[in-house]
Amino acid sequence: MKIAQISPLYESVPPQLYGGTERVVSFLTEELVRQGHEVTLFASADSVTSATLRSNAPRALRLGKIKEFHSYNVAQLEDVMEAADEFDILHFHTDYHHFPMTKRIPKAHLTTLHGRLDIPELVPLYQRFTDQPLVSISNNQRTHLPIEVNWLGTVYHGLPTDLFQQGAGDGDYVAFIGRISPEKRPDRAIEIAEAAGMNLKIAAKIDEADLEYYKTSIRKLMKRPHVEYIGEINEQEKAQLLGNARAVLFPIDWPEPFGMVMIEALACGTPVIAYNNGSVPEVLDDGQSGFIVESIEQAVEALKRIDTLDRSHVRGIFERRFSAKAMTENYVKLYQKLIPKAKGFQMMNENTNASLMKII
Repeated sequence: MKIAQISPLYESVPPQLYGGTERVVSFLTEELVRQGHEVTLFASADSVTSATLRSNAPRALRLGKIKEFHSYNVAQLEDVMEAADEFDILHFHTDYHHFPMTKRIPKAHLTTLHGRLDIPELVPLYQRFTDQPLVSISNNQRTHLPIEVNWLGTVYHGLPTDLFQQGAGDGDYVAFIGRISPEKRPDRAIEIAEAAGMNLKIAAKIDEADLEYYKTSIRKLMKRPHVEYIGEINEQEKAQLLGNARAVLFPIDWPEPFGMVMIEALACGTPVIAYNNGSVPEVLDDGQSGFIVESIEQAVEALKRIDTLDRSHVRGIFERRFSAKAMTENYVKLYQKLIPKAKGFQMMNENTNASLMKII
């Protein structure tokens, strides 16, 4: 198949630091190429890929400190639409911005929604585009959009099985990876580790939107003796941090659509202690790959039992459920369903137009 992958321009593919969506796009793109498909990646020019790269942005918009993002995003969409006939299918990872265009072309396409859907302002938008083929990244994610839309299925994220190796977990700490934000609850992680008498390493970025939250609620907590703030880290640093951690704390306070850090931890054989929100019950096997909790007290008790979980078993769960190969195969099945339908619709339109021309 000839496949176009359309990634956000905010981060490169793969991202140099933080960036869950772009990381998934990279894993999917590389696995599609490995499986023999002809893939074109629309992404920033500093992206690294074995696919054909097309870009209108010289580097990731976040790293380039671009003030006007929309000009690049609109230009990217125009590039995709101009090239649409070159592909069998267009796979968008850019939210809903392309809907007005893809609604009006007979080209096979689908959109993976990577973000939260529990935002009231999204409802009238999706009501206007109920025909757009959508993919959720967890079953829980779609429950927060209270209208009927064209869900094709749920495809869980996956990682290459050789990206991370199983670690020994012999560090004297637990880890928190992600963003310093109210919904990720780093304050809970700090409290859990302190109550359990354990050190905590925090590897997280601070977005400008969350800077005030950091200053008023988190900065003072970072000064506690059991806390070490590392900042944003790359893949190599992440492998070491996760592999040596006794556990990863994921004490979220929002309907997490998926949670890449959970499967990254599992790939290292590191169990996860997570609050029961969003996708957590779908990703974690409670009592096998981690523990699902409802409170600080339960999280502390779970940490006391963390060594009862076998790291080889945790790694095995990752390999069975969350490999890039499995993710890609699930997407290919969706492509194979969509392409014949789109071609049939296009032929019907061409025949109709030909008949009208004869009448005229």
